[in-house]
Amino acid sequence: MVFQWLKRYMPRGLYGRAALILVFPVVMLQLIVSLVFIQRHFEGVTEIMSRAVVQEITFLLDEMAAAPDSAAARAEAGRIADALDFDLVFDAAPDAVVAARPFYDLSGRVMLDIFSAAIPGLGPTDLSNFREVHILLDTPEGPAVLSFGRSRVSASNPHQLIVIMVVMGALMTLIAYLFLRNQLRPIKRMADAAADYGKGRVVPYTPSGAVEVRAAGMAFLEMRARIERQTQARTMMLSGISHDLRTPLTRLRLGLSMMDEEEAEPMVRDVADMERLVDAFLDYGREDAADAPEPTDPVAFLRQVAGDSARAGRAVELGRIDGIDDTAQVMLRPMALRRALENLIGNGLRYGGKVRLSLTASDRTLRFRVEDNGPGIPADQRDEAMRPFTRLDPARNQNRGTGVGLGLAIVADIARLHGGTLRLGESADMGGLCADIVVAR
Repeated sequence: MVFQWLKRYMPRGLYGRAALILVFPVVMLQLIVSLVFIQRHFEGVTEIMSRAVVQEITFLLDEMAAAPDSAAARAEAGRIADALDFDLVFDAAPDAVVAARPFYDLSGRVMLDIFSAAIPGLGPTDLSNFREVHILLDTPEGPAVLSFGRSRVSASNPHQLIVIMVVMGALMTLIAYLFLRNQLRPIKRMADAAADYGKGRVVPYTPSGAVEVRAAGMAFLEMRARIERQTQARTMMLSGISHDLRTPLTRLRLGLSMMDEEEAEPMVRDVADMERLVDAFLDYGREDAADAPEPTDPVAFLRQVAGDSARAGRAVELGRIDGIDDTAQVMLRPMALRRALENLIGNGLRYGGKVRLSLTASDRTLRFRVEDNGPGIPADQRDEAMRPFTRLDPARNQNRGTGVGLGLAIVADIARLHGGTLRLGESADMGGLCADIVVAR
């Protein structure tokens, strides 16, 4: 429970945690040194010095008591006070000295304890001034104020040690942080390169830093190159197969055009279905070779998609646009994102009769929402629906269209290409499928 409570207040960033690792030991070391050295050493020094002053004050009082008369006592006390560098004033008022000690004056507390135990007739002691000590003494000649320098009873430079500790601790922490930042910078560069690659951007990256960081950077570059090779191989394979299939399909369509129209109609439909399959394979194969990211106005982009669909006679309307204005620019792949939205629009119109587009923006994400009034997809089948070559005809009314199960898979891949994800749900007011393309800003 304690660790869970502390975890909520720990910094989440790498630099913040590094600073905590540096500052916490330095602060703890200074506290330990302060407690052990300042409290014990300086209080010990104060005790020795205070006992020496107590002996001098006791000697002065004893000499006054041994004097034959009042005049001799005062004269002897003045002579001894001058010799011991004391300032002694007789006939003082009872309230001439007010007891005072700052709460942080630890050495003053030790001095008061020693004085109270060893000096008879000790009255109030004023320690408010760190340069002088004022004591009210009850002498045989009446109340007297005894004053002397504070440096005689306690070490005069404990604050210098504290200042040196704080300044040197801050300086060493700063130096260590600068060195550590140089070690953390390669890690952050690698994290940024990995984040950019997750959003579909291949940025130049050269491993640097410590040996372990360089090894991790080289592993990342090898992984990125391997993924690129596999993606290119898949794209080339699908493109090659699709291209090779188009030639015999064209010959079949040409041959069917020479046959009787009524007899050739079923085979023409088969050829058309095969061409749609080839087009779907091509779309799925080229999603990794999409257009490059460019600054795009998402509001104008969505309005253009909705307007193009409306001009094509589709029942597509533009819904709410929240959290973003018409002047905002976001790095998007407009061609790929348009293909994803059109796939969702096509599915919505195939299985329903109406589609609505909307856009919601936050500080870190954009959410393109496509809703329809069709039958939707059951919650337990939504993850499966986004897998390639998956068809959920019973849930989406197979009598209204056919496909190869690549539509949602293409949309999900395009969302991942933008560093985002595809989320499927149920439309609150339209009753059909609600598809959210969430991309990073």
